[in-house]
Amino acid sequence: LKIHMRKHTGEKPYKCSECEFSCTHSSGLKVHARKHSVDIPYKWCSECDYKCTTSTKLKLHMRKHTGEKPYKCSECDYSCSIAKSLKLHCRTHTGEKPYQCGECDYRCSVSQSLKSHIRTHHTGEKPYMCNECNYSCTTFTELKIHKRKHTGEKPYKCSECDYCCTISSGLKVHERIHSGDIPYKCCECDYRCTTSTKLKVHIRKHTGEKPYKCSECDYSCSIAKSLKLHIRKHTGEKSCSVMNVITLVPILQV
Repeated sequence: LKIHMRKHTGEKPYKCSECEFSCTHSSGLKVHARKHSVDIPYKWCSECDYKCTTSTKLKLHMRKHTGEKPYKCSECDYSCSIAKSLKLHCRTHTGEKPYQCGECDYRCSVSQSLKSHIRTHHTGEKPYMCNECNYSCTTFTELKIHKRKHTGEKPYKCSECDYCCTISSGLKVHERIHSGDIPYKCCECDYRCTTSTKLKVHIRKHTGEKPYKCSECDYSCSIAKSLKLHIRKHTGEKSCSVMNVITLVPILQV
């Protein structure tokens, strides 16, 4: 109980003599001290090159190889390898969103989502930089996906055909071709499609919305591709090659 109460009081009586690290219990300091030791007693994975300083970390890592997922959701079929992931998942059932933005009303269930929100909508910070080009982004996940353009890696593979892609959502949309699942339906006609983006573009036929406007004349259209083709009339381009610079200017809706 004494150790538990330190979570509430913030007390961290165990301090490292080599750096500013401090913690709530002695075992935590003991594990940390190994980072300063020259002779670190690493524990190695028997399946790959992974190494760590504690048997607990190694046990969690081994689940990647064994596929063991001992933590199961009581509300659905979800299961995972670590307790923290289950805790975060359960918030999808409870609706709990403990993290709130200090600048607006945005709330979310995980701290990383809040960090991404603040960078995207308030600070504009993009701390993750690609070492192959000038690309920068707000999250490590975005950078990881971007780098696949350089490496050609396509880890998501269809079990029905040879299709593969760089992101899980792309595979999910593709699999609808095999399953026949067409979840998005127009409320004005019988049109159905596999993605919300396609439905959004289609609805413009009913609303007359044309958000893409030419900066050279009064031409406007409902899809970016049409504007790209139109701009060639001004540039004189007649080939099928991609233009070096094309600026698409959406009309601001009042």
